[in-house]
Amino acid sequence: MKRNTITFWWKAARPQTLSASLSPVLIGCAVAWRDGVFQFIPAFLCVLVALLAQIASNFANDYFDFKKGADNEDRLGPSRAVASGWITPRAMLTGTFITLGLSCFCGCFLLLYGGWILLPVGILMAVCVLAYSAGPFPLAYNGLGDVSVLLFYGVVPVCFTYYVLALSFSLLAFLLSLAIGFLSINILIVNNYRDYEQDKVARKKTTIVLFGRKFGRLFYLINGLIALIVISPFLLEANWWKTFLAGLFFVLFLSTWKQLSRYKGRELNKTLGQTALNVMLFTFLTLLLLFL
Repeated sequence: MKRNTITFWWKAARPQTLSASLSPVLIGCAVAWRDGVFQFIPAFLCVLVALLAQIASNFANDYFDFKKGADNEDRLGPSRAVASGWITPRAMLTGTFITLGLSCFCGCFLLLYGGWILLPVGILMAVCVLAYSAGPFPLAYNGLGDVSVLLFYGVVPVCFTYYVLALSFSLLAFLLSLAIGFLSINILIVNNYRDYEQDKVARKKTTIVLFGRKFGRLFYLINGLIALIVISPFLLEANWWKTFLAGLFFVLFLSTWKQLSRYKGRELNKTLGQTALNVMLFTFLTLLLLFL
């Protein structure tokens, strides 16, 4: 089998997950548009930084989880490139640093718009891309994966996308960052819920390993309710069709949540895909509420 081909690199980038990094940037841009401060070029740079950072994170997780033994022949989730032999470990590590470097390179141009306040944020983001699954205290292995998702798939990209465009912070942007952040945590919850047994063996202390699957189901539900509560003020005087769409999203969310009790093992990969889709659907719902 020929390794390190473009097809395998594309699979390793896990394009089906990239909506999680695109969604918060879109919400930050939408709030800026609503406030009349939207600018295309810095917004596009924010998209590039977010997407490249997540791809780098996916590459890093692929490499370091393999090294730590969390990925093996018993893996229930989608196949990983290094563990499957598609990409060599050395190539994956190199690809991680190249992609992360490209993200930082794009981020440097944002300094022209947002100033030096963005520098420590960018450094922290780059460090956490690696520290999530690597280093002496990997975040994902010590019960901090959910906090990392809330910060870097919610608060940081929404609030600082808005800051780059407006040179100020917004309470609305912050509240929406919590909504999309908590909803994005559900992607991680499904992953960890599915991999509960394997993570215990690998000593990966996710919140599901620490508190159990029953906690995971409750956590998933609460995160979705938080997201809906945040946007509920927009629905008080909304047109009927906006309220209908919000209700439809809630029905889809509950349907996905119930799958945690019904599905096991690889069946939960379907739930994982639907949860990622829910994040994007919530983003589109939010954009409609902000724009129309």
